[in-house]
Amino acid sequence: MHDDLIARAKAWLAEDPDADTRDELAKLIDAEDHAELTARFSGTLQFGTAGLRGEIGAGPMRMNRTVVIRAAAGLAAYLKKQGQDGGLVVIGYDARHKSEDFANDTAAVMTGAGLRAAVLPRPLPTPVLAYAIRHLGAVAGVEVTASHNPPRDNGYKVYLGDGSQIVPPADAQIAAEIDAIGSLTTVPRPTTGWETLDDSVLDAYLARTDAVLAEGSPRPARTVYTAMHGVGKDVLLAAFARAGFPEPALVAEQADPDPDFPTVAFPNPEEPGAMDLAFAKARETDPDLVIANDPDADRCAVAVKDAGAWRMLRGDEVGALLAAHLVRRGATGTFAESIVSSSLLGRIAEKANLPYEETLTGFKWIARVDGLRYGYEEALGYCVDPDGVRDKDGITAALLITELASELKEQGRTLLDLLDDLAVEHGLHATDQLSVRVEDLSVIADAMRRLREQPPTELAGLPITRAEDLTQGTDKLPPTDGLRYTLTGARVIVRPSGTEPKLKCYLEVVVPVTDHAALPAAHAKATDLLTAIKRDLSAAAGI
Repeated sequence: MHDDLIARAKAWLAEDPDADTRDELAKLIDAEDHAELTARFSGTLQFGTAGLRGEIGAGPMRMNRTVVIRAAAGLAAYLKKQGQDGGLVVIGYDARHKSEDFANDTAAVMTGAGLRAAVLPRPLPTPVLAYAIRHLGAVAGVEVTASHNPPRDNGYKVYLGDGSQIVPPADAQIAAEIDAIGSLTTVPRPTTGWETLDDSVLDAYLARTDAVLAEGSPRPARTVYTAMHGVGKDVLLAAFARAGFPEPALVAEQADPDPDFPTVAFPNPEEPGAMDLAFAKARETDPDLVIANDPDADRCAVAVKDAGAWRMLRGDEVGALLAAHLVRRGATGTFAESIVSSSLLGRIAEKANLPYEETLTGFKWIARVDGLRYGYEEALGYCVDPDGVRDKDGITAALLITELASELKEQGRTLLDLLDDLAVEHGLHATDQLSVRVEDLSVIADAMRRLREQPPTELAGLPITRAEDLTQGTDKLPPTDGLRYTLTGARVIVRPSGTEPKLKCYLEVVVPVTDHAALPAAHAKATDLLTAIKRDLSAAAGI
């Protein structure tokens, strides 16, 4: 067994084009570190939901140049089988470790395969790549990013020519082509022949951001902004300057790209502590709102002052605020969200006589909704300009929420006042999440099995009126690994994360509200119900 493991590691070592990972692997082989070698050679990193994502390191279970070259060769083979030979593939990358190497390897493989390749000029937000695909008439796009994953990770996101991320069956077909790649020596990788783009694509994207805002709308709202050590700062500042908003006050410690993310445990605005520096800056400068992007700037977090202290709005709250703003501005077209997001969007769309769709989790599904005008997901993802970017975009979302805050500011009101109005109009829709990060993935499988074999009949004293196993699909949704419980006045969805080792449970309660005076009691009731649902669900799942 060990001899076979060492032989596989040596074969990998002989092909590895990267001095860093060769050195790392040679040390593991010399040390005969069988446990670590087994972890790296026990399979291959699976090409799934968002392409590839994993820890940087040597071996087929890690992100490295060998894995990326094989992925690029598989994608090229797929595109050629689709009749796209000679088509353009545009490639973007963030500022993580190895991102630029992975982007250049991809360009080399595409060029060697007879496709044309163009690489964005420097690390830029993911939405700029998503925009560039359609702007340049590309047949596919690749973004090298691990979004908000830990510093040691990187990833590889694939888009097709419609500008949205891959969905079945394309993902499985590309994965099959990757599996069919033999030795790396069979993959031609010229050292030149692709184009490095200039700033004209970025300029076109920035010109497009103007269209998100209403002409002549007020723009006085003052912001504090953090790029979370990612690539958002320059593009967001340029967009805000074009729009005529006051220049955001920057969280200096997190403003510039740093692949080690030194000030945060996880570079995700939703994680505890990630916004501490931004809140400190807000206490110093007293802005109207705090805005944060994740490291690749496709997500947007918003924080407001609430009873004297700064707090993050939930993705569902921002999702409803943006929807209400667009409705008031006379938007037409379909409003869409994923099944794990708040049902409040459906109420807002229904009252405005707008079409509404629910999709599976992920912007690859939301972006494909026919006639999409606005889509959002509770994990801080908002698509406010689907004709420009068919994906979540943290830059244009930041512009739109700042426009809304500006309009409210002129009326002497805040985002919280508008949330209260929506609660009175549609009922208080309160959401929460029970999220369990695991080292051992079997914990997630065990919890899902337990819930399927012994489903709960009530949570927080509320009877479950309908239990759906989403692996069967529904009349509107393709199959996915998840469970959905409908309760009297509440809803729960349980699913394994597609990008992280987490089990995620999404909770929503709806409490009727008669008038503004009834809001404090409604909030208290919602908090109690969510707490009790969490407790009962944890017990039922054994987590």
